[in-house]
Amino acid sequence: MKSIRTLIVILIVAAIGLGVSYLAGMGDERAFGHSVIFACAVVAFGVNWLAFVPSAIAGTERFYDLTGAITYLSVVAVAASFAMPLDPRAAVVAALVAIWAVRLGGFLFLRIQKDGFDRRFDQIKTNPVRFLLTWSLQGLWVTLTAACALMIISSETRVAPGVFFYAGLALWVLGFGLEVIADGQKGAFRKDKANAGRFISTGLWAWSRHPNYVGEIVLWSGIAIIAIPVLSGWQWLVLISPVFVYLLLTRVSGVPLLEKRAEDKWGKDPAYQAYRDKTPVLFPFGSSGKASS
Repeated sequence: MKSIRTLIVILIVAAIGLGVSYLAGMGDERAFGHSVIFACAVVAFGVNWLAFVPSAIAGTERFYDLTGAITYLSVVAVAASFAMPLDPRAAVVAALVAIWAVRLGGFLFLRIQKDGFDRRFDQIKTNPVRFLLTWSLQGLWVTLTAACALMIISSETRVAPGVFFYAGLALWVLGFGLEVIADGQKGAFRKDKANAGRFISTGLWAWSRHPNYVGEIVLWSGIAIIAIPVLSGWQWLVLISPVFVYLLLTRVSGVPLLEKRAEDKWGKDPAYQAYRDKTPVLFPFGSSGKASS
């Protein structure tokens, strides 16, 4: 019964991703009779389902995050191929997504190669159906997160860069910088043997318990702002992108898991309790309560 329920969830996940992209792309039939953004959604799920097969056979999650990065690069390439020549807005956004995907994908791939495993998959990779669900969720992640970017790249509406473009670009640069710096600070902290078994509370981590996620939310919000001038009708659905990123990181796979792990490890440590009580979960000056509260 559990496997049947999981298969139903997989179908729902695929239906959400394909359904949103289908509605957002209504009126565009350039990609083999379908919209470009819908074709990108098909590619996103297809790449992950194909990658699932050898990963399930080998029982490994080592290439999960790398596949995510490859998926982003693939859908951007598909969108661009149907929209050539790209206008400045589309070209810049395509480059921004590619830069982000290569950086984050490389960072996560090198991390798992060093660690040899990802704790998130300990109880999942031994169950093929549950394992397939995680790959399907990654397809949904790419489809919805990249929705604004894909619409910008594939849009037949060409608008010269203006206030929305430069404001969104500035926000993306800020978010990307926060993410890179936060990851770098945590990486340096972990490399220091004197910090073994300790939690990081310096640098950006003194202002937020998850500054890298703040950067992630901010940069995709920047892409959404850049998209506003080219949207019309059902295309406004793509603004689900930053909302989805926020909900995913704060309610599903990001903050809740890490907060629980930290609580299990350091919850009785007075130093961690003090850090947790004074440091916001995400945004500076925000709530410092537990993510699950």
